[in-house]
Amino acid sequence: MTQADLQSDHMKLEDTRVTRRYFGKFAKITQHLTKVAATMQAEGRFDRREIEILARYLTGLNWTFRAMAHKYHFAGRYAHAGALTFDRVESGFPVYQELLEMANDAQQADRHLATQPSVAALKDEMVRVILGEQEIPTKLQYALSQRLYYEELAKGDLFWARNDPQAVWLRNADDRRMFQVHWAVYDSQVNLPTIYLMDVADTGRTGLPKDEARWPQAQAHLMAQSVAGLKLLTIARGFDEDFDDLHPTRLRRFHIGPMYSNAFTRQSGPLRDVLRAANAPAGDDWALVWTEEDLVSERVENVKSGWFGSVERQIFALDPFAGGGGDTGASRMERALIMPERPYQALAERNPPGFHDVRKFVVNDGGRVLSYR
Repeated sequence: MTQADLQSDHMKLEDTRVTRRYFGKFAKITQHLTKVAATMQAEGRFDRREIEILARYLTGLNWTFRAMAHKYHFAGRYAHAGALTFDRVESGFPVYQELLEMANDAQQADRHLATQPSVAALKDEMVRVILGEQEIPTKLQYALSQRLYYEELAKGDLFWARNDPQAVWLRNADDRRMFQVHWAVYDSQVNLPTIYLMDVADTGRTGLPKDEARWPQAQAHLMAQSVAGLKLLTIARGFDEDFDDLHPTRLRRFHIGPMYSNAFTRQSGPLRDVLRAANAPAGDDWALVWTEEDLVSERVENVKSGWFGSVERQIFALDPFAGGGGDTGASRMERALIMPERPYQALAERNPPGFHDVRKFVVNDGGRVLSYR
């Protein structure tokens, strides 16, 4: 894709009302995501530990959008407010560069906060300007939005462009320790948040998170391979071959998005027509895709290593019915749609091809989640 193509796919939100509508939409979406994940747990799709990990990333994503909303709260109303750039064709989410800029701002958040007036002081000054000078205190309002932005960054626990691997001990089994490694990225290829969970059997002398030699190497390896264009099979095999005493028994990847919106995005396909037919209110004009890929080891083979040794290698199960078997690089892949009631009604009425087997989660502002096949 050329630079010109990328620029045509990306759009700046330079109107205050449109920017606030965009972030208002995502505030709803990210809040619904944790409830949908909890519904999946109730159905037995995840255990409590896994749902806590997913919820941590989804909550961090909510805080990331909250911080961005403060940053661009006065886009179009104040000359130096800037404008959000988002991917209106592929993902509906902000572009990767926005996350990089936020990470850079976070490194300097304390310095900014130390030199800015407090929230209370800014509000007092705004009242003085309104009552005394009878003017709208736009500059002070902008200063307040930036103060709130840096306060959100300083709190931490946001979803960053890179969320490095962490390892959770599960149990000991025979001569090995079992860990679950989790990490997440904001994928630069598709401008989407992506979460990874990997179950690992560790036969090393020192437990993986405490191993000063292997753990940094394993973290760097996983982050380098966290690209949407790589199949799970490629990632898992590469890890298995690079670490003789670390054995990935299961690898899952969750793609959060794309987000479709009749008001904001230009994606093609049936969902665009469904949202147009739904004619939903501004806050309910959306549908979000949730994709889970799952790769499971079905057996272990011992292969020769050196002159006299051997090492374990995982043989992964591939879905024989999905897109030509091994072409998917996963044992299973499932897509789900998360949407408000009006878009779901339009989808059910139109019943476009290809959506029959897609899981649908229908959400509303009251917190209710309904699940349909």
